[in-house]
Amino acid sequence: MVSESKSPYLRSVLESIPPYKPGLKVVGPNGRSIKLSSNESPHGPLPSVREAVARASEELNRYPDPGSEELVSALARRLDVPEEHVALGAGSVGLLQQLLEAVGEPGAEVVYAWRSFEAYPLLVELTGAASVRVPLKDETHDLDAIADAVTENTRMVLVCNPNNPTGTAVREEELVAFLDRIPESVLVVLDEAYHEYVRDPRVPDGVSLYRDRPNVAVLRTFSKAYGLAAVRLGFLVGHPQVAAAVRKTLVPFAVNHLAQAAGIASLEAEEELLERVAATVKERERVRDALIASGWTVPPTEANFVWLRVGEDTNDFAAECAKEGVSVRPFAGEGARVSLGTPEENDVFLSVATSYDKRR
Repeated sequence: MVSESKSPYLRSVLESIPPYKPGLKVVGPNGRSIKLSSNESPHGPLPSVREAVARASEELNRYPDPGSEELVSALARRLDVPEEHVALGAGSVGLLQQLLEAVGEPGAEVVYAWRSFEAYPLLVELTGAASVRVPLKDETHDLDAIADAVTENTRMVLVCNPNNPTGTAVREEELVAFLDRIPESVLVVLDEAYHEYVRDPRVPDGVSLYRDRPNVAVLRTFSKAYGLAAVRLGFLVGHPQVAAAVRKTLVPFAVNHLAQAAGIASLEAEEELLERVAATVKERERVRDALIASGWTVPPTEANFVWLRVGEDTNDFAAECAKEGVSVRPFAGEGARVSLGTPEENDVFLSVATSYDKRR
């Protein structure tokens, strides 16, 4: 008799891989629900973007452009790169999965910092490759240790910059020195999902670094700064052999018609959208300053969230936030990541965090 918990036709690796758990919503007093657990923009789409999506919705009976040619062309112009260097996917995490399908197989290794984006181990292990996790140092990437971890079996190195969930970012001088140490046979992926929020001039733009490095690729997304999390749209910038591999592993029509329309309209309205980003950055500084003033230790962040190293109290802290209708993203035994919402939402969170720290 076949065990109900194990089917002979399923891969054994699935038994050790938990499903990805998205940030949850909670309900507090008077039905209040403030979701600060998913790094979403607190702003809805701009009117021009909504109008573009509405127009595109009139053609839902048709398949989308499989090559997303208009959007690829717009991105290439915006980034000043050749069109053949641009590839699209269902968010930057979808592109990462496409990359891993291109390089991952049993015996291969993928090296990345830990803790970093929680989808990394799930996606790596699904390919049959092995994860090599290198501990953070002072809440950021230890690039020397990551380079030391590269072996002849390493196919890919992931550098999340700024890092999710800590918000810290590595600077250009150290990143360039790191890239110089990595063999050309290893693909280095700079995951820059939060690039638009960076204000430290010493943090590099990955697109400027990839140009003369064939083994470097950059991931970006429309989900965060552009406020398009629901339509699932991201892009890769890399040399032709990398971009071509990503196109081969894309599920046909995965970048749907509405996403393409929203992406094009967002690029056209970029100046207005980045004004919203500036408002989030301003809130980031206010929230971090308030937390530090109340006694918290908060690392510098270049993203749209803050990181609280709460340790064994992490789940308790998240529960206290939930009582007030505020959801945060807890990583048990380590800390909590708190996304930035509107000023009013952030004030509710600060009230909880301030009283909690005093209670501790």
